[in-house]
Amino acid sequence: MGELTLWPIWVLLGLMALNVPVAFAMGIAALAFFVSAEGLPLEIFAQRILAPTDSFPLLAVPFFILAGSIMNRAGITQRLMNLADALVGHTVGGLAQANVVLATLMGGLSASANAEAAMQAKMLGPEMIRRGYAPGFTAAVIACAAVITPIIPPGIGLVVYGFLADVSVGRLFLGGVVPGILLAAALMVTTWLVSRRRGFLASRDRFAGMPALGKAFREAAWALTIPVYILVGIRYGIFTPTEAGAMTVVYALLVGFFAHRELKVADLPAILTEAVLATATVMLIICAAGSFGFYMAWERIPPRLARVLAAATADPLVLLMLVNLLLLVIGMLLEGTAALILLAPILVPVAVGLGIDPVHFGLVLVVNLTIGGVTPPVGTMMYTACSILGVKLTRFTIEGAPLIAAMIGVLALITFYPPLVTALPNALMGRG
Repeated sequence: MGELTLWPIWVLLGLMALNVPVAFAMGIAALAFFVSAEGLPLEIFAQRILAPTDSFPLLAVPFFILAGSIMNRAGITQRLMNLADALVGHTVGGLAQANVVLATLMGGLSASANAEAAMQAKMLGPEMIRRGYAPGFTAAVIACAAVITPIIPPGIGLVVYGFLADVSVGRLFLGGVVPGILLAAALMVTTWLVSRRRGFLASRDRFAGMPALGKAFREAAWALTIPVYILVGIRYGIFTPTEAGAMTVVYALLVGFFAHRELKVADLPAILTEAVLATATVMLIICAAGSFGFYMAWERIPPRLARVLAAATADPLVLLMLVNLLLLVIGMLLEGTAALILLAPILVPVAVGLGIDPVHFGLVLVVNLTIGGVTPPVGTMMYTACSILGVKLTRFTIEGAPLIAAMIGVLALITFYPPLVTALPNALMGRG
């Protein structure tokens, strides 16, 4: 392979072991490489830090984050919660089931797993604990349900992957529908089994009834049309995924101001502040990863690793299995967006070379790394739910094990049966 400079990787891992935030760890490791490398002007480091921001597809990220912040203030989230409770509140573990249904409904609106985990931990967490749910189980349900949110379109991870792999974001959005529904079904079944064994009761004595359910549907109608509006608009070329984010912001503002009449002009500064902070967190990781990615490209690490993987197997299913095992481990150690940015350029060419559909491979990557957000020691949704609810990580890990196992089962299903991902985009958009 020739001379290979690997010490920046050890610097990155060492800084992460010291609990340095992953964005700063990547930036420091990349800067150290630029300082020490011969023939590389230091100005290139600044250029590589800023280069990822010059991307039209990535504009979708702040737009969808802003739309989610508006919806939380516009009464949309509460109406979806009422609908979820009317649908499943009468079942065993009703409030926990409603949590999963709400995350699924929010999948067409929020796009951010961390934002979803924080919102549900504040809104539903205290009430679940008050009604007798174990705090560890409460945090686990909230964090694991948040995995669904970025899989059902729109999802920030899907936008980032589409940008990195040059894959249609519209096809990725459609490809996420069935896996998102499967995740919801798996979590609901597991929640029902655990609730039945632990004696967690329904949140209401009986089914709400068709009149109450119809009322909940009518009140949530504006919110329920948003994902349809996004997918139809992208499918028929009315707007790009990035423009869909901007249109969703406008739509949410109109619903909040004129349909629900709960959004006030005075709310806008707080909404913008929340969206800016959330966007800055994501973009800081993307920018730092851009500089670290330049180091890997300079040292030709991606093609070297690609040759190793290609030599290891020529069987697409074996490759997918190896990639899943690798990502499940990496997801425990590295934040999902950062891992996606670092690994997609390495793995996608190998997968495509073996005939794996890039849309299918993208959903496998995004689902796998999003599950990493609920696994110790670095799971961001895990930390979010636990910190808000005051739950120890050990209790979360024990209580969350059945839920995580269920999600890994769905990951295996979509890995080894690609039509679960590809059938919908192929049917609605033709074969890519």
